Amino acid sequence: MWMTLLFGAVASSALIIGAAVGVRFELPKRLLAMLLAFAAGALITALSFELFEDSYERGGIWLAAIGLFVGALVFTGLSALLDRWAQPGSRSKPADEYRGSAKLDTDAAAADQPATAATTRGTAGLALLAAVTLDGVPENLALGIALTEGTGGIALLAAIFVSNFPEALVGAASMREQGRSAAQVILLWTACAALLTVAVVAGAVFLSGSDPAVVSLPLAFAAGAVIASLADTLMPEAFEHGGPAVALSTAAGFVLSFVLSLA
Repeated sequence: MWMTLLFGAVASSALIIGAAVGVRFELPKRLLAMLLAFAAGALITALSFELFEDSYERGGIWLAAIGLFVGALVFTGLSALLDRWAQPGSRSKPADEYRGSAKLDTDAAAADQPATAATTRGTAGLALLAAVTLDGVPENLALGIALTEGTGGIALLAAIFVSNFPEALVGAASMREQGRSAAQVILLWTACAALLTVAVVAGAVFLSGSDPAVVSLPLAFAAGAVIASLADTLMPEAFEHGGPAVALSTAAGFVLSFVLSLA
């Protein structure tokens, strides 16, 4: 149990580290894009080999597929609501006018880039905090299950860590631009990290060892939420600001996470 708690704390610590960087530093826009792309590559490995495959082996293709589509649907719907909250009308644009997710306002964290109205109103950072919590809870439940049952989890741990860091960095920078104090920002992201650590423990205590079909659904739901976050937020934002070069960063994230999954 203590080892599970430690792993959960390590995965969630990226939120606190990212928030600390976000309130103090401004990074080059291309570097932020590379970080997002690297996180996307790591998440591809995790959802393929740690989440969906495990769900399929426990509950079969129908339960895994249903859970996946439900997770993707829930995340997509709530993500759209969060974007509208961050910047009203942001999702009413035609596809060819897409300018990234309103909640993931990387301008706020980038050097020599003016923050958008969504950030200065203070809603972009809070919307991103909510989005991180939304897909983080099922991911961390799955991490707790994997660690306790000895079915891996290292690749998922790495993927959660590297995806939490840039999202917390951008979210904290958005909150900083709105005028929140560094202490307030760190406190908010620390509370989120604590909640996600509890989710790891909850997965280990309440779901580990239960009926395989019961566990199959949350694993698949987490995979669906990850797929939706990749398609809806991380990859479009990374490509918009990093260009074709983000393909190499995505590949690097995938390879590193895959190697860790073999450990």
